Amino acid sequence: MSSLSPTGGTARRLALTSGAVVLTGTLIAAGAATASAGAAPAPHAGASVAATASSLGLGAKEKLVVKDVITDADGTVHTRYERTYAGLPVLGGDLIVHRASNGAVKDVTKAVKAAIKVASLTPKQTPTAAKSAAVKAAKTARTTGAATGDAPRKVIWAAGGKPVLAYETVVTGTQDDGVTPSVLRVVTDADTGKKLYEQQLIDDIAGGLTAKGATGATKPGGAQVAAVGTGASQYSGTVGLNTTTSTKGFDLVDTVRGGSSVLDFQHRTSGKGVLFSDADNAWGNGTSADNQTAAVDAAYGAAKTWDFYKDVLHRNGIKNDGRAPVSRVHYGSAYQNAFWDDRSFTISYGDGANDQHPLTQLDVAGHEFSHGVTSATAGLQYSGESGGLNEATSDIFGTAVEWNANNAQDKGDYLLGEKIDLFGNGKPLRYQDQPSKDGRGSADYWSAGVGNLNVHYSSGVANHFFYLLSEGSGAKDINGVHYDSPTVDGSTVTGIGRDKAVQIWYKALTTYFTSTTDYHGAREGTLKAAADLYGAGSAEVKAVDAAWAGVNVKA
Repeated sequence: MSSLSPTGGTARRLALTSGAVVLTGTLIAAGAATASAGAAPAPHAGASVAATASSLGLGAKEKLVVKDVITDADGTVHTRYERTYAGLPVLGGDLIVHRASNGAVKDVTKAVKAAIKVASLTPKQTPTAAKSAAVKAAKTARTTGAATGDAPRKVIWAAGGKPVLAYETVVTGTQDDGVTPSVLRVVTDADTGKKLYEQQLIDDIAGGLTAKGATGATKPGGAQVAAVGTGASQYSGTVGLNTTTSTKGFDLVDTVRGGSSVLDFQHRTSGKGVLFSDADNAWGNGTSADNQTAAVDAAYGAAKTWDFYKDVLHRNGIKNDGRAPVSRVHYGSAYQNAFWDDRSFTISYGDGANDQHPLTQLDVAGHEFSHGVTSATAGLQYSGESGGLNEATSDIFGTAVEWNANNAQDKGDYLLGEKIDLFGNGKPLRYQDQPSKDGRGSADYWSAGVGNLNVHYSSGVANHFFYLLSEGSGAKDINGVHYDSPTVDGSTVTGIGRDKAVQIWYKALTTYFTSTTDYHGAREGTLKAAADLYGAGSAEVKAVDAAWAGVNVKA
């Protein structure tokens, strides 16, 4: 999911990869000639897919679909694939092939190791029966009594271990709070109708959201000319804003950053929203009383998040294609959440308690944007330990965005949402130095049952790892905030600095994590990432190992 926190509802049991549903790209069949994946050059034109298929255990009915290609400085190519079987999408079948610069396969990372094979492709359940079963099984979604959206489609469900023929149905409605949209992807057994998995496609910072009938930004008419305005934000002081000229004066559209725009949802939960316009290019007054203030924070957050990904991680937007998402403010009335909707490519912000504390703080913007990045890369399932890693990834990069912005009014820290006062007591939403300080059940350390927690709480293990890797254990004051980070066994961890920790996490996310990665898989992936970046046996690799041991994730 892509929300900020789990307020107002039961724990969501989510699965699948957000990107596994739409299988687009270059199809590579087992036994066919191959070139390098995607649009990248073909440095390995002599490599045979038959040999690659053999190493992957692919069968004659299987095909690979290129999702992403990353090339390291040393020429190593990491090609991420989705998989089909007899033309059906294989959910949980994603894998990554790592090739050396000479084309030799160095390693293969699979979401599941089982061979993809089912006894029959003929379901015993009809699509109508599958839809009914999915609606009945969607316990976490408040529906209108019938599934809406996409019709059921046949898939192979592999993420559970043994591949089975299944139906995938999207059930839409509202979540338990009656406001947050629900877009629940339900997978049911095609023979028995039994629910195999469900995934909430609304990723919220507080616990689950999506907008029914969500749409993209309304495109302004006429020729647009870039301009620079000023905004009085609620959380970040006076900031500069990139805008465009329009017949109304200026529109809140940033053509410098992929066409990023901000819509006024006018306290509704559906519809298109209205693009923010202003006559003099001076926006907001710094208080929630002015309708434009939340838009200023949202636009500033979107800009700083875009800059972080481009300047620090060399990524050109969420999908690395130069396209920015749409930000929607004033979603609902007194709505205490913010969420990412992958289908509509939007971030929506509620105005908080009494409509006084919009959830538009800088690290919240970075959090929601990063849910989109996770979907476009590893596609971490939003359930179990992979769901905790999904949430933690957004917290980690949201924190990194705040530090990178270097804003005097919203200084970098290891606290999430410390300014939005979500609980009315002035405390932050999450603490990365010791997650259990939230008092709501966030885990400081890994245990065998951590995957049973709500993903906002199981994320604590990775958040704590990131803090230890960045700053180390023990008591210290950083940028005016006091921290005291313990380890599970009292061991001392020495940090390597936040900048290196961020690079290691991003490298692991984009080249080693899959849809089913759990905490021990994340340990392995970050160790490989650190070795790639800083060398095998380096101090950074040893620090990664020590930080994971500090949160009880050991070899």
